[in-house]
Amino acid sequence: MNYRTLGKTGLEISEISLGTWQVGGKWGSPFDEKKAERIINTAIDKGVNFIDTADVYSEGLSEQTVGKVVRSRSEEVYIATKCGRQLNPHTNTAYTKKALRKFVEDSLKNLGVDRIDLIQLHCPPTEVYYRPEIFELFDTLKNEGKIRNYGVSVELVEEALKAIQYPGVSTVQIIFNMFRQRPSELFFQEAKKNNVGVIARVPLASGLLTGKFTKSTTFDKDDHRNFNRDGAAFDKGETFSGIDYDLGLDAVAALKDIFGPNENLVHKALQWILSFKEVSCVIPGASSESQVISNLKTLEAKPLTIEEINKVNAIYDNFIKESVHQLW
Repeated sequence: MNYRTLGKTGLEISEISLGTWQVGGKWGSPFDEKKAERIINTAIDKGVNFIDTADVYSEGLSEQTVGKVVRSRSEEVYIATKCGRQLNPHTNTAYTKKALRKFVEDSLKNLGVDRIDLIQLHCPPTEVYYRPEIFELFDTLKNEGKIRNYGVSVELVEEALKAIQYPGVSTVQIIFNMFRQRPSELFFQEAKKNNVGVIARVPLASGLLTGKFTKSTTFDKDDHRNFNRDGAAFDKGETFSGIDYDLGLDAVAALKDIFGPNENLVHKALQWILSFKEVSCVIPGASSESQVISNLKTLEAKPLTIEEINKVNAIYDNFIKESVHQLW
Protein backbone atom coordinates (compact mmCIF):
# COMPACT_ATOMS: atom_id res chain seq x y z
CA MET A 1 0.00 0.00 0.00
CA ASN A 2 1.07 3.56 -0.66
CA TYR A 3 0.15 6.37 1.71
CA ARG A 4 -0.44 10.10 1.24
CA THR A 5 -0.92 12.97 3.67
CA LEU A 6 -4.54 14.03 4.13
CA GLY A 7 -3.97 17.78 3.92
CA LYS A 8 -3.70 19.74 7.13
CA THR A 9 -5.00 16.78 9.19
CA GLY A 10 -1.47 15.38 8.96
CA LEU A 11 -2.89 11.85 8.80
CA GLU A 12 -1.03 9.43 6.54
CA ILE A 13 -3.76 7.50 4.76
CA SER A 14 -3.91 4.72 2.19
CA GLU A 15 -4.12 6.24 -1.29
CA ILE A 16 -6.74 3.63 -2.16
CA SER A 17 -9.12 3.58 0.77
CA LEU A 18 -12.67 2.28 1.22
CA GLY A 19 -16.03 3.96 0.70
CA THR A 20 -19.01 2.21 2.28
CA TRP A 21 -22.01 3.68 0.45
CA GLN A 22 -22.05 0.55 -1.67
CA VAL A 23 -22.04 -1.57 1.50
CA GLY A 24 -24.78 0.42 3.21
CA GLY A 25 -26.66 2.52 0.69
CA LYS A 26 -28.99 2.47 -2.29
CA TRP A 27 -27.33 -0.21 -4.39
CA GLY A 28 -30.17 -2.68 -4.75
CA SER A 29 -29.55 -5.08 -1.88
CA PRO A 30 -30.32 -4.88 1.85
CA PHE A 31 -27.56 -4.22 4.35
CA ASP A 32 -25.72 -7.41 5.29
CA GLU A 33 -23.70 -6.87 8.46
CA LYS A 34 -21.57 -10.00 8.14
CA LYS A 35 -20.70 -9.28 4.52
CA ALA A 36 -19.88 -5.69 5.42
CA GLU A 37 -17.56 -6.93 8.18
CA ARG A 38 -15.77 -9.23 5.73
CA ILE A 39 -15.32 -6.41 3.21
CA ILE A 40 -13.95 -3.99 5.81
CA ASN A 41 -11.64 -6.59 7.36
CA THR A 42 -10.31 -7.54 3.93
CA ALA A 43 -9.53 -3.91 3.20
CA ILE A 44 -7.67 -3.47 6.49
CA ASP A 45 -5.81 -6.74 5.94
CA LYS A 46 -4.50 -5.27 2.68
CA GLY A 47 -3.27 -2.04 4.26
CA VAL A 48 -6.31 0.25 3.98
CA ASN A 49 -6.35 2.57 6.99
CA PHE A 50 -9.06 5.07 6.02
CA ILE A 51 -12.74 4.17 5.80
CA ASP A 52 -15.51 6.56 4.78
CA THR A 53 -19.09 6.07 5.92
CA ALA A 54 -22.15 8.23 6.74
CA ASP A 55 -24.93 8.28 9.30
CA VAL A 56 -27.56 7.79 6.56
CA TYR A 57 -26.01 4.64 5.09
CA SER A 58 -28.57 2.01 6.11
CA GLU A 59 -29.79 4.31 8.88
CA GLY A 60 -26.69 4.06 11.01
CA LEU A 61 -25.95 0.37 10.46
CA SER A 62 -22.94 1.19 8.29
CA GLU A 63 -21.43 3.37 11.01
CA GLN A 64 -22.09 0.70 13.62
CA THR A 65 -20.39 -1.98 11.54
CA VAL A 66 -17.41 0.17 10.60
CA GLY A 67 -16.93 1.10 14.24
CA LYS A 68 -17.24 -2.50 15.39
CA VAL A 69 -14.63 -3.76 12.93
CA VAL A 70 -12.17 -0.92 13.53
CA ARG A 71 -12.43 -1.35 17.29
CA SER A 72 -11.65 -5.05 16.89
CA ARG A 73 -8.41 -4.40 15.02
CA SER A 74 -4.98 -3.64 16.40
CA GLU A 75 -4.04 -1.40 13.46
CA GLU A 76 -4.70 2.34 13.55
CA VAL A 77 -7.57 2.85 11.14
CA TYR A 78 -9.09 6.28 10.63
CA ILE A 79 -12.86 6.66 10.30
CA ALA A 80 -14.51 9.43 8.32
CA THR A 81 -18.25 9.86 8.56
CA LYS A 82 -20.75 12.42 7.33
CA CYS A 83 -23.79 14.22 8.69
CA GLY A 84 -26.70 16.35 7.52
CA ARG A 85 -28.56 14.18 5.05
CA GLN A 86 -30.95 12.96 7.74
CA LEU A 87 -32.60 16.37 7.71
CA ASN A 88 -36.08 16.22 6.23
CA PRO A 89 -36.75 18.42 4.42
CA HIS A 90 -33.11 18.70 3.41
CA THR A 91 -33.01 22.49 3.19
CA ASN A 92 -30.70 25.29 4.20
CA THR A 93 -32.94 26.36 7.09
CA ALA A 94 -32.98 22.81 8.48
CA TYR A 95 -29.22 23.07 9.06
CA THR A 96 -28.99 24.28 12.63
CA LYS A 97 -26.19 23.99 15.14
CA LYS A 98 -28.46 22.01 17.44
CA ALA A 99 -29.36 19.45 14.75
CA LEU A 100 -25.78 19.00 13.60
CA ARG A 101 -24.48 18.61 17.14
CA LYS A 102 -26.99 15.82 17.73
CA PHE A 103 -25.93 14.08 14.50
CA VAL A 104 -22.30 14.15 15.62
CA GLU A 105 -23.18 12.78 19.05
CA ASP A 106 -25.29 10.03 17.46
CA SER A 107 -22.39 9.11 15.17
CA LEU A 108 -20.09 8.87 18.18
CA LYS A 109 -22.51 6.35 19.69
CA ASN A 110 -22.93 4.41 16.44
CA LEU A 111 -19.18 4.18 15.93
CA GLY A 112 -18.50 3.42 19.58
CA VAL A 113 -15.66 5.94 19.77
CA ASP A 114 -14.86 8.96 21.92
CA ARG A 115 -13.68 11.09 19.01
CA ILE A 116 -14.39 11.04 15.28
CA ASP A 117 -11.28 11.26 13.11
CA LEU A 118 -13.07 13.19 10.37
CA ILE A 119 -16.64 14.50 10.27
CA GLN A 120 -17.93 15.91 6.99
CA LEU A 121 -20.98 17.91 6.06
CA HIS A 122 -22.82 15.57 3.70
CA CYS A 123 -23.57 17.49 0.49
CA PRO A 124 -25.66 20.24 2.09
CA PRO A 125 -27.49 22.88 0.03
CA THR A 126 -25.15 25.47 -1.43
CA GLU A 127 -26.45 28.19 0.91
CA VAL A 128 -25.02 26.33 3.93
CA TYR A 129 -21.47 27.02 2.75
CA TYR A 130 -22.15 30.75 3.17
CA ARG A 131 -23.05 30.44 6.85
CA PRO A 132 -19.99 30.86 9.09
CA GLU A 133 -21.87 29.75 12.20
CA ILE A 134 -22.16 26.21 10.82
CA PHE A 135 -18.39 25.91 10.53
CA GLU A 136 -17.91 27.57 13.90
CA LEU A 137 -19.92 24.72 15.42
CA PHE A 138 -17.37 22.20 14.17
CA ASP A 139 -14.57 24.32 15.60
CA THR A 140 -16.39 24.10 18.92
CA LEU A 141 -16.83 20.33 18.63
CA LYS A 142 -13.13 20.01 17.87
CA ASN A 143 -12.26 22.03 20.96
CA GLU A 144 -14.57 19.78 22.98
CA GLY A 145 -12.60 16.74 21.78
CA LYS A 146 -15.56 15.15 19.99
CA ILE A 147 -14.02 15.43 16.53
CA ARG A 148 -10.42 15.38 15.40
CA ASN A 149 -10.91 17.08 12.03
CA TYR A 150 -13.75 18.31 9.88
CA GLY A 151 -14.41 18.74 6.21
CA VAL A 152 -17.13 18.71 3.59
CA SER A 153 -18.51 16.43 0.93
CA VAL A 154 -19.67 18.53 -2.00
CA GLU A 155 -21.61 18.34 -5.23
CA LEU A 156 -20.24 21.51 -6.85
CA VAL A 157 -16.78 22.93 -7.41
CA GLU A 158 -18.25 26.28 -6.26
CA GLU A 159 -19.10 24.68 -2.90
CA ALA A 160 -15.61 23.25 -2.55
CA LEU A 161 -13.99 26.60 -3.27
CA LYS A 162 -16.21 28.34 -0.72
CA ALA A 163 -15.69 25.69 1.96
CA ILE A 164 -11.91 25.90 1.92
CA GLN A 165 -12.10 29.60 2.73
CA TYR A 166 -12.92 28.48 6.30
CA PRO A 167 -9.55 27.77 7.95
CA GLY A 168 -10.91 24.83 9.95
CA VAL A 169 -11.95 22.86 6.86
CA SER A 170 -9.28 20.19 6.47
CA THR A 171 -10.71 18.07 3.66
CA VAL A 172 -13.03 18.13 0.67
CA GLN A 173 -14.65 15.01 -0.68
CA ILE A 174 -15.61 15.52 -4.31
CA ILE A 175 -16.63 13.47 -7.35
CA PHE A 176 -13.55 13.11 -9.52
CA ASN A 177 -12.96 10.56 -12.23
CA MET A 178 -12.23 10.17 -15.94
CA PHE A 179 -15.78 11.40 -16.66
CA ARG A 180 -15.75 14.26 -14.08
CA GLN A 181 -12.59 16.25 -14.62
CA ARG A 182 -13.47 19.82 -13.70
CA PRO A 183 -12.13 19.64 -10.10
CA SER A 184 -8.59 19.30 -11.48
CA GLU A 185 -8.72 22.90 -12.67
CA LEU A 186 -9.05 25.75 -10.17
CA PHE A 187 -10.15 23.66 -7.19
CA PHE A 188 -7.06 21.44 -7.06
CA GLN A 189 -4.88 24.53 -7.32
CA GLU A 190 -6.66 26.19 -4.39
CA ALA A 191 -6.76 22.99 -2.32
CA LYS A 192 -2.99 22.65 -2.64
CA LYS A 193 -2.51 26.32 -1.71
CA ASN A 194 -4.65 25.85 1.42
CA ASN A 195 -3.21 22.42 2.32
CA VAL A 196 -6.66 20.84 2.06
CA GLY A 197 -6.93 17.07 1.67
CA VAL A 198 -8.84 15.89 -1.42
CA ILE A 199 -10.89 12.69 -1.17
CA ALA A 200 -11.98 11.49 -4.62
CA ARG A 201 -15.37 9.81 -4.51
CA VAL A 202 -17.45 8.02 -7.18
CA PRO A 203 -14.14 7.09 -8.86
CA LEU A 204 -15.71 4.53 -11.19
CA ALA A 205 -18.75 6.63 -12.19
CA SER A 206 -21.19 4.27 -10.43
CA GLY A 207 -19.59 1.28 -12.13
CA LEU A 208 -19.53 2.62 -15.69
CA LEU A 209 -15.74 2.72 -15.58
CA THR A 210 -15.51 -0.96 -14.71
CA GLY A 211 -16.21 -1.58 -18.39
CA LYS A 212 -18.64 -4.36 -17.48
CA PHE A 213 -21.95 -2.69 -18.38
CA THR A 214 -23.81 -2.93 -21.67
CA LYS A 215 -27.04 -1.48 -23.05
CA SER A 216 -28.84 -4.59 -21.82
CA THR A 217 -27.53 -4.34 -18.23
CA THR A 218 -30.37 -3.95 -15.73
CA PHE A 219 -30.32 -2.66 -12.16
CA ASP A 220 -32.52 -3.54 -9.21
CA LYS A 221 -35.48 -1.24 -8.56
CA ASP A 222 -33.84 -0.13 -5.28
CA ASP A 223 -30.50 0.64 -6.97
CA HIS A 224 -29.86 4.36 -7.50
CA ARG A 225 -28.53 3.52 -10.96
CA ASN A 226 -32.10 2.60 -11.82
CA PHE A 227 -34.17 5.25 -10.04
CA ASN A 228 -31.88 8.31 -9.93
CA ARG A 229 -30.63 8.71 -13.50
CA ASP A 230 -32.57 11.95 -13.83
CA GLY A 231 -32.03 13.09 -10.23
CA ALA A 232 -35.39 11.92 -8.89
CA ALA A 233 -34.02 11.12 -5.41
CA PHE A 234 -30.84 13.18 -5.03
CA ASP A 235 -28.32 15.05 -7.15
CA LYS A 236 -28.19 13.54 -10.64
CA GLY A 237 -24.41 13.86 -10.62
CA GLU A 238 -24.15 11.08 -8.04
CA THR A 239 -25.38 8.52 -10.59
CA PHE A 240 -23.06 7.72 -13.51
CA SER A 241 -21.40 11.09 -12.77
CA GLY A 242 -24.44 12.76 -14.28
CA ILE A 243 -23.84 11.63 -17.86
CA ASP A 244 -26.29 9.86 -20.14
CA TYR A 245 -25.87 6.10 -19.72
CA ASP A 246 -25.62 5.29 -23.43
CA LEU A 247 -23.15 8.12 -23.97
CA GLY A 248 -21.10 6.73 -21.11
CA LEU A 249 -21.03 3.31 -22.76
CA ASP A 250 -19.73 4.89 -25.97
CA ALA A 251 -16.98 6.66 -24.04
CA VAL A 252 -16.07 3.44 -22.22
CA ALA A 253 -15.78 1.64 -25.56
CA ALA A 254 -13.30 4.32 -26.65
CA LEU A 255 -11.33 3.84 -23.43
CA LYS A 256 -11.14 0.11 -24.06
CA ASP A 257 -9.65 0.82 -27.47
CA ILE A 258 -6.82 2.71 -25.73
CA PHE A 259 -5.91 0.02 -23.24
CA GLY A 260 -6.81 -3.14 -25.13
CA PRO A 261 -8.65 -6.26 -23.96
CA ASN A 262 -6.06 -7.46 -21.46
CA GLU A 263 -6.05 -4.42 -19.18
CA ASN A 264 -8.47 -4.01 -16.27
CA LEU A 265 -10.27 -0.70 -16.82
CA VAL A 266 -10.85 -0.31 -13.06
CA HIS A 267 -7.10 -0.18 -12.52
CA LYS A 268 -6.69 2.42 -15.24
CA ALA A 269 -9.53 4.55 -13.87
CA LEU A 270 -8.04 4.57 -10.36
CA GLN A 271 -4.50 5.15 -11.68
CA TRP A 272 -5.75 8.15 -13.65
CA ILE A 273 -7.16 9.73 -10.46
CA LEU A 274 -4.02 8.99 -8.47
CA SER A 275 -1.86 10.58 -11.15
CA PHE A 276 -2.98 13.89 -9.61
CA LYS A 277 -0.75 14.59 -6.61
CA GLU A 278 -3.39 16.89 -5.11
CA VAL A 279 -5.56 13.82 -4.48
CA SER A 280 -5.03 12.42 -0.97
CA CYS A 281 -6.97 9.25 -1.57
CA VAL A 282 -9.63 7.62 -3.68
CA ILE A 283 -12.53 5.77 -2.01
CA PRO A 284 -13.98 3.11 -4.31
CA GLY A 285 -16.79 1.09 -2.81
CA ALA A 286 -17.01 -2.68 -2.85
CA SER A 287 -19.89 -5.13 -2.68
CA SER A 288 -17.61 -8.13 -2.08
CA GLU A 289 -14.20 -9.04 -0.75
CA SER A 290 -13.04 -9.83 -4.27
CA GLN A 291 -13.87 -6.28 -5.38
CA VAL A 292 -11.74 -4.88 -2.57
CA ILE A 293 -8.82 -7.04 -3.68
CA SER A 294 -9.33 -6.15 -7.34
CA ASN A 295 -9.37 -2.42 -6.56
CA LEU A 296 -6.15 -2.71 -4.58
CA LYS A 297 -4.40 -4.58 -7.38
CA THR A 298 -4.35 -1.19 -9.10
CA LEU A 299 -1.14 -0.61 -7.15
CA GLU A 300 0.51 -3.54 -8.95
CA ALA A 301 -0.76 -2.73 -12.44
CA LYS A 302 1.37 -1.38 -15.26
CA PRO A 303 1.53 2.41 -14.79
CA LEU A 304 -0.31 4.77 -17.10
CA THR A 305 1.85 6.49 -19.68
CA ILE A 306 1.65 10.19 -20.49
CA GLU A 307 0.35 9.23 -23.91
CA GLU A 308 -2.46 7.15 -22.36
CA ILE A 309 -3.40 9.97 -19.99
CA ASN A 310 -3.60 12.36 -22.93
CA LYS A 311 -5.83 9.93 -24.83
CA VAL A 312 -8.14 9.55 -21.81
CA ASN A 313 -8.45 13.32 -21.56
CA ALA A 314 -9.21 13.55 -25.28
CA ILE A 315 -12.09 11.09 -24.80
CA TYR A 316 -13.45 13.31 -22.03
CA ASP A 317 -13.19 16.34 -24.32
CA ASN A 318 -14.84 14.57 -27.25
CA PHE A 319 -17.59 12.59 -25.49
CA ILE A 320 -18.30 14.02 -22.05
CA LYS A 321 -17.19 17.59 -21.48
CA GLU A 322 -19.94 19.44 -23.31
CA SER A 323 -22.74 17.76 -21.35
CA VAL A 324 -21.34 17.86 -17.79
CA HIS A 325 -18.32 20.10 -17.35
CA GLN A 326 -20.06 23.27 -16.19
CA LEU A 327 -22.87 21.56 -14.27
CA TRP A 328 -20.83 20.50 -11.25
